Amino acid sequence: MDASVLTAPLIPPAPKVHPKPLGPELFGQLRVAWEMGRSLVGAYSEDDFENLVTPYVFMGSPGLVVSDPTAARQVLTSPNYLRPVKASRPLKPLVGEGLLLSEGETWRRQRKSLAPVFTPAATGGLLPHFVAAGAGLVEALAGQDRANLAQAFHHATLDAVLRALFSRRADAEGALLADLARRYMEGPAHFKLLDFVSRGADDLIFMDGDRRAMGRRWLHTVDALIAERRAHPHAQVRDMLDRLLAARDEEGAPLPDQEIRDQCSSMLAAGFETTSRLLFWAAYLLALDPATQTRVRAEVTAFPAQQVSSLDDLKAWPLLRSVLFETLRLYPAAPLIARAARGADTVMGCEVVPGCMITISPWLMHRHRKLWDAPTAFRPERFIDQAHPWGMEAFIPFGAGPRVCIGAGFALAEAQIVLASLLQRFQIGLDSDRPVLPKASITLGPDHEPVFALTPLNRAA
Repeated sequence: MDASVLTAPLIPPAPKVHPKPLGPELFGQLRVAWEMGRSLVGAYSEDDFENLVTPYVFMGSPGLVVSDPTAARQVLTSPNYLRPVKASRPLKPLVGEGLLLSEGETWRRQRKSLAPVFTPAATGGLLPHFVAAGAGLVEALAGQDRANLAQAFHHATLDAVLRALFSRRADAEGALLADLARRYMEGPAHFKLLDFVSRGADDLIFMDGDRRAMGRRWLHTVDALIAERRAHPHAQVRDMLDRLLAARDEEGAPLPDQEIRDQCSSMLAAGFETTSRLLFWAAYLLALDPATQTRVRAEVTAFPAQQVSSLDDLKAWPLLRSVLFETLRLYPAAPLIARAARGADTVMGCEVVPGCMITISPWLMHRHRKLWDAPTAFRPERFIDQAHPWGMEAFIPFGAGPRVCIGAGFALAEAQIVLASLLQRFQIGLDSDRPVLPKASITLGPDHEPVFALTPLNRAA
């Protein structure tokens, strides 16, 4: 290994950390709301990266910032804590009442019904779709020496999920969904100041006209795709929609049409956006660290992406897998998890009253100085010997507890294949020295989309 990798690890750019807490007084609280409205990781102070629990008061309501891994899991696994209703405001017009936003008994029933759709065997059957999406990405970039990979990954991951869900490419109805999804995530999906002060998902809905109008178009398009499949069913299972149409609830009845629509919408909206961001940040880190990029390329050259036919084949890329996990540590797709207490409790010696808001930030936990060695450094080797990194207490990129992301295996398989496809064909660098800073809303995206330099490697696809 190059000694420089060990002696001078890459420290990627990060947002400013405030030297002192922004303060409990009204002005300080308004400053917190303003900073978080701009970016959900914009209000943290030095103390937050030193303390494992911090009480606070926001707009008259008590809360705790919890970074202790055991305490975080206590909150995320306890039925005493529910997702705040208003937290669903940005995405509800797009995903309806699917698994992503449902709660209580509805969530439990949906999770059980969807479990067969996300088994390893089911995910393994989708690998040809991911390989095709990776090949499509490379084909789209052929002949270019400069590219906006943020946009390219958006298209590639939406192509992958459309193929996996509907056996459709990102054209025709897929092109409409691609355009709607990108515009929604870049605009209406961002948290607004009114989202923080509203009391529920349907409060102040007159301010959500853009969200609701685009959401109606999105759901109408998904309805049309499902109706077409019902009219022309496949002879055998080819994609996730086939499995949803075949799924049965606890009483053996088929899932209602609206539920199938909302589950498809949730998979589309959440699946493509989070994986796209993961791929962008991984590419950015590898562009900043060409030595690690070269080592990853050696793996994927020895076992090309187009040869993948089973989940076991992905074991040929241990460093690539570790790069993705380290990327998820430094740039967790969901940077903030909030829960509201239903009843009284105690968390790390702090009293919790009904209505108390618990903030668990994977961004903060993953960079906490008491939880990680060299927390701000890009060191993928830390995951090499971790068979199941999500078993590491301080690593929660997919959440924790009962609501851990059901599609984690799907996303990781897709990301490995798409990134391997890119690295087989191109050396990637950056066209500018301007730092790319993470900006958090629904997901953790870049503050600007840099131009990447592409150098063809003249290898067969």
